[in-house]
Amino acid sequence: MKLKLKIWREGGKYPKGQFVSYDIAGVNDHMSFLEMLDVLNERLISEKEDPIAFEHDCREGICGTCSLVINGYPHGPMQQTTACQLHMRNFRDGETITIEPWRSRSFPIVKDLVVNRDAFDRIIQAGGYISVDTGQAQDGNAIPIEKDQASHAFDAATCIGCGACVAACPNASAMLFVGAKVSHLAQMPQGKVEAATRAQRMVAQHDAEGFGRCSNITACEAECPKGISVEHIARLNREYIASTLGSEKIAN
Repeated sequence: MKLKLKIWREGGKYPKGQFVSYDIAGVNDHMSFLEMLDVLNERLISEKEDPIAFEHDCREGICGTCSLVINGYPHGPMQQTTACQLHMRNFRDGETITIEPWRSRSFPIVKDLVVNRDAFDRIIQAGGYISVDTGQAQDGNAIPIEKDQASHAFDAATCIGCGACVAACPNASAMLFVGAKVSHLAQMPQGKVEAATRAQRMVAQHDAEGFGRCSNITACEAECPKGISVEHIARLNREYIASTLGSEKIAN
Protein backbone atom coordinates (compact mmCIF):
# COMPACT_ATOMS: atom_id res chain seq x y z
CA MET A 1 0.00 0.00 0.00
CA LYS A 2 0.87 3.65 -0.42
CA LEU A 3 -0.20 5.91 2.42
CA LYS A 4 0.02 9.55 3.42
CA LEU A 5 0.78 10.08 7.10
CA LYS A 6 0.08 13.32 8.95
CA ILE A 7 2.12 13.02 12.15
CA TRP A 8 2.37 15.45 15.04
CA ARG A 9 5.98 16.57 15.52
CA GLU A 10 7.01 18.57 18.56
CA GLY A 11 10.51 19.33 19.77
CA GLY A 12 13.79 19.69 17.89
CA LYS A 13 13.15 21.49 14.60
CA TYR A 14 9.44 21.77 15.47
CA PRO A 15 9.54 23.70 18.79
CA LYS A 16 5.91 24.83 18.70
CA GLY A 17 4.52 21.53 17.42
CA GLN A 18 2.86 20.92 14.06
CA PHE A 19 1.59 18.20 11.77
CA VAL A 20 4.14 17.02 9.23
CA SER A 21 3.14 14.97 6.17
CA TYR A 22 5.03 11.88 5.00
CA ASP A 23 4.40 9.61 2.01
CA ILE A 24 5.21 5.96 2.57
CA ALA A 25 5.05 3.12 0.04
CA GLY A 26 5.44 -0.64 0.20
CA VAL A 27 3.34 -1.05 3.33
CA ASN A 28 2.50 -4.72 3.84
CA ASP A 29 -1.01 -5.70 4.95
CA HIS A 30 0.50 -7.93 7.63
CA MET A 31 2.57 -5.18 9.24
CA SER A 32 1.52 -3.90 12.62
CA PHE A 33 0.95 -0.16 12.90
CA LEU A 34 4.16 0.27 14.88
CA GLU A 35 6.13 -1.76 12.33
CA MET A 36 4.92 0.69 9.70
CA LEU A 37 6.28 3.55 11.82
CA ASP A 38 9.54 1.61 12.19
CA VAL A 39 9.86 1.48 8.41
CA LEU A 40 9.25 5.22 8.15
CA ASN A 41 11.83 5.91 10.87
CA GLU A 42 14.43 3.75 9.10
CA ARG A 43 13.91 5.89 6.01
CA LEU A 44 14.16 9.14 7.97
CA ILE A 45 17.39 7.99 9.63
CA SER A 46 18.87 7.03 6.24
CA GLU A 47 17.98 10.53 5.03
CA LYS A 48 19.74 12.07 8.07
CA GLU A 49 16.39 13.24 9.43
CA ASP A 50 15.26 13.09 13.06
CA PRO A 51 13.14 9.93 13.53
CA ILE A 52 9.63 10.17 14.95
CA ALA A 53 9.57 9.59 18.70
CA PHE A 54 6.85 7.21 19.84
CA GLU A 55 6.54 4.90 22.85
CA HIS A 56 6.49 1.12 22.69
CA ASP A 57 7.67 -1.79 24.76
CA CYS A 58 6.00 -5.21 24.75
CA ARG A 59 4.08 -4.79 21.46
CA GLU A 60 1.65 -7.40 22.79
CA GLY A 61 -1.10 -5.16 24.19
CA ILE A 62 0.09 -5.58 27.77
CA CYS A 63 2.33 -2.67 28.79
CA GLY A 64 0.10 0.22 27.70
CA THR A 65 2.90 2.43 26.38
CA CYS A 66 1.80 2.66 22.72
CA SER A 67 -0.26 5.80 23.27
CA LEU A 68 -1.32 7.05 19.83
CA VAL A 69 -4.47 8.78 18.61
CA ILE A 70 -5.03 7.41 15.11
CA ASN A 71 -7.56 9.17 12.89
CA GLY A 72 -9.15 10.65 15.99
CA TYR A 73 -9.44 7.36 17.91
CA PRO A 74 -7.21 6.46 20.88
CA HIS A 75 -5.30 3.34 19.75
CA GLY A 76 -7.01 3.49 16.36
CA PRO A 77 -10.36 2.47 14.84
CA MET A 78 -10.49 -1.15 16.03
CA GLN A 79 -12.35 -1.72 19.29
CA GLN A 80 -10.52 -3.32 22.22
CA THR A 81 -7.24 -3.22 20.33
CA THR A 82 -4.05 -1.42 21.33
CA ALA A 83 -2.07 0.52 18.73
CA CYS A 84 0.66 -2.14 18.76
CA GLN A 85 -1.93 -4.84 17.91
CA LEU A 86 -3.47 -2.80 15.11
CA HIS A 87 -2.52 -4.11 11.65
CA MET A 88 -2.28 -2.29 8.36
CA ARG A 89 -4.90 -4.52 6.73
CA ASN A 90 -7.42 -2.30 8.51
CA PHE A 91 -6.45 0.64 6.28
CA ARG A 92 -6.97 1.28 2.55
CA ASP A 93 -4.41 1.92 -0.16
CA GLY A 94 -4.02 5.67 -0.67
CA GLU A 95 -5.56 6.55 2.70
CA THR A 96 -4.43 9.53 4.75
CA ILE A 97 -3.75 8.60 8.38
CA THR A 98 -3.49 11.25 11.09
CA ILE A 99 -1.35 10.32 14.11
CA GLU A 100 -1.09 12.42 17.25
CA PRO A 101 -0.34 11.98 20.96
CA TRP A 102 -2.75 11.86 23.90
CA ARG A 103 -4.16 15.37 24.43
CA SER A 104 -4.37 16.33 28.10
CA ARG A 105 -2.64 18.96 30.21
CA SER A 106 -1.98 16.18 32.72
CA PHE A 107 -0.04 14.29 30.02
CA PRO A 108 2.49 16.89 28.80
CA ILE A 109 4.18 16.11 25.50
CA VAL A 110 7.82 15.07 25.85
CA LYS A 111 8.56 14.85 22.13
CA ASP A 112 6.47 14.10 19.04
CA LEU A 113 4.08 11.29 20.04
CA VAL A 114 5.57 10.66 23.51
CA VAL A 115 3.73 11.99 26.56
CA ASN A 116 4.65 12.01 30.24
CA ARG A 117 2.19 9.83 32.18
CA ASP A 118 3.83 10.17 35.59
CA ALA A 119 0.48 11.47 36.87
CA PHE A 120 -0.84 7.89 36.78
CA ASP A 121 2.12 6.71 38.85
CA ARG A 122 1.42 9.35 41.48
CA ILE A 123 -2.25 8.30 41.66
CA ILE A 124 -1.16 4.71 42.29
CA GLN A 125 1.34 5.88 44.91
CA ALA A 126 -1.48 7.74 46.67
CA GLY A 127 -3.49 4.60 47.35
CA GLY A 128 -3.31 1.89 44.69
CA TYR A 129 -1.42 -0.61 46.82
CA ILE A 130 -1.92 -3.16 49.61
CA SER A 131 -0.10 -3.74 52.89
CA VAL A 132 1.55 -7.15 53.05
CA ASP A 133 4.20 -8.77 55.20
CA THR A 134 7.53 -9.27 53.49
CA GLY A 135 8.90 -12.76 53.01
CA GLN A 136 7.72 -15.77 51.11
CA ALA A 137 4.49 -15.43 49.17
CA GLN A 138 1.41 -17.19 50.45
CA ASP A 139 0.09 -20.26 48.72
CA GLY A 140 -2.40 -19.39 46.00
CA ASN A 141 -5.28 -21.12 47.81
CA ALA A 142 -4.47 -19.80 51.29
CA ILE A 143 -7.18 -17.11 51.06
CA PRO A 144 -10.46 -18.47 49.62
CA ILE A 145 -12.14 -15.94 47.31
CA GLU A 146 -15.62 -16.39 45.82
CA LYS A 147 -15.47 -17.06 42.08
CA ASP A 148 -17.69 -14.19 40.88
CA GLN A 149 -15.87 -11.76 43.15
CA ALA A 150 -12.49 -12.88 41.82
CA SER A 151 -13.74 -12.61 38.23
CA HIS A 152 -14.99 -9.05 38.74
CA ALA A 153 -11.70 -8.09 40.37
CA PHE A 154 -9.80 -9.61 37.45
CA ASP A 155 -11.91 -7.60 34.97
CA ALA A 156 -10.77 -4.42 36.70
CA ALA A 157 -7.17 -5.64 36.96
CA THR A 158 -6.89 -5.90 33.17
CA CYS A 159 -6.41 -2.11 33.05
CA ILE A 160 -2.99 -1.49 31.49
CA GLY A 161 -2.81 2.19 32.49
CA CYS A 162 -2.40 3.39 28.92
CA GLY A 163 -4.45 6.59 29.34
CA ALA A 164 -6.83 6.03 26.42
CA CYS A 165 -9.70 6.88 28.78
CA VAL A 166 -8.18 10.33 29.30
CA ALA A 167 -7.59 10.86 25.58
CA ALA A 168 -11.17 9.85 24.76
CA CYS A 169 -12.91 11.89 27.46
CA PRO A 170 -13.90 15.47 26.50
CA ASN A 171 -13.16 16.39 30.13
CA ALA A 172 -9.82 14.55 30.11
CA SER A 173 -11.00 12.57 33.13
CA ALA A 174 -9.04 9.56 34.38
CA MET A 175 -11.91 8.20 36.45
CA LEU A 176 -12.02 4.91 34.54
CA PHE A 177 -8.37 4.33 35.41
CA VAL A 178 -8.91 5.25 39.07
CA GLY A 179 -12.15 3.26 39.18
CA ALA A 180 -10.46 0.15 37.79
CA LYS A 181 -7.63 0.32 40.32
CA VAL A 182 -9.93 0.96 43.28
CA SER A 183 -12.46 -1.65 42.14
CA HIS A 184 -9.76 -4.29 41.68
CA LEU A 185 -8.48 -3.95 45.24
CA ALA A 186 -11.88 -3.30 46.83
CA GLN A 187 -13.10 -6.75 45.80
CA MET A 188 -10.12 -8.68 47.17
CA PRO A 189 -9.53 -9.44 50.86
CA GLN A 190 -5.92 -8.29 50.51
CA GLY A 191 -7.18 -4.80 49.70
CA LYS A 192 -9.31 -4.33 52.80
CA VAL A 193 -6.50 -2.89 54.97
CA GLU A 194 -6.46 0.46 53.12
CA ALA A 195 -10.09 0.33 51.97
CA ALA A 196 -11.22 3.11 54.31
CA THR A 197 -8.93 5.72 52.73
CA ARG A 198 -7.90 4.36 49.31
CA ALA A 199 -10.68 5.95 47.24
CA GLN A 200 -10.32 9.31 48.97
CA ARG A 201 -6.57 9.45 48.48
CA MET A 202 -6.63 8.37 44.84
CA VAL A 203 -9.47 10.72 43.88
CA ALA A 204 -7.72 13.60 45.66
CA GLN A 205 -4.51 12.89 43.71
CA HIS A 206 -6.52 12.56 40.47
CA ASP A 207 -7.90 16.06 41.00
CA ALA A 208 -4.51 17.46 42.05
CA GLU A 209 -3.00 16.22 38.77
CA GLY A 210 -5.48 18.34 36.81
CA PHE A 211 -7.67 15.60 35.33
CA GLY A 212 -11.28 16.57 34.68
CA ARG A 213 -14.42 15.32 36.37
CA CYS A 214 -16.47 12.43 35.00
CA SER A 215 -19.74 13.48 33.35
CA ASN A 216 -20.96 9.99 32.36
CA ILE A 217 -20.35 10.35 28.62
CA THR A 218 -18.79 6.83 28.65
CA ALA A 219 -16.38 7.55 25.78
CA CYS A 220 -13.72 6.04 28.05
CA GLU A 221 -15.39 2.61 28.01
CA ALA A 222 -15.91 2.78 24.24
CA GLU A 223 -12.22 3.47 23.58
CA CYS A 224 -10.64 1.34 26.32
CA PRO A 225 -8.48 -1.31 24.62
CA LYS A 226 -9.34 -3.76 27.41
CA GLY A 227 -13.08 -3.07 27.40
CA ILE A 228 -13.19 -1.97 31.05
CA SER A 229 -16.72 -1.04 32.06
CA VAL A 230 -17.84 2.23 33.64
CA GLU A 231 -19.40 0.02 36.30
CA HIS A 232 -16.03 0.33 38.00
CA ILE A 233 -16.53 4.09 38.23
CA ALA A 234 -19.83 3.37 39.98
CA ARG A 235 -18.01 1.12 42.47
CA LEU A 236 -15.40 3.85 42.97
CA ASN A 237 -18.21 6.26 43.85
CA ARG A 238 -19.65 3.79 46.36
CA GLU A 239 -16.24 3.23 47.92
CA TYR A 240 -15.65 6.98 48.11
CA ILE A 241 -19.01 7.72 49.73
CA ALA A 242 -18.62 4.87 52.21
CA SER A 243 -15.16 6.07 53.22
CA THR A 244 -16.26 9.67 53.75
CA LEU A 245 -19.04 8.49 56.06
CA GLY A 246 -16.63 6.45 58.16
CA SER A 247 -14.16 7.46 60.82
CA GLU A 248 -11.18 7.48 58.43
CA LYS A 249 -12.08 10.62 56.52
CA ILE A 250 -8.97 12.39 55.23
CA ALA A 251 -8.54 16.07 55.98
CA ASN A 252 -8.19 18.24 52.88
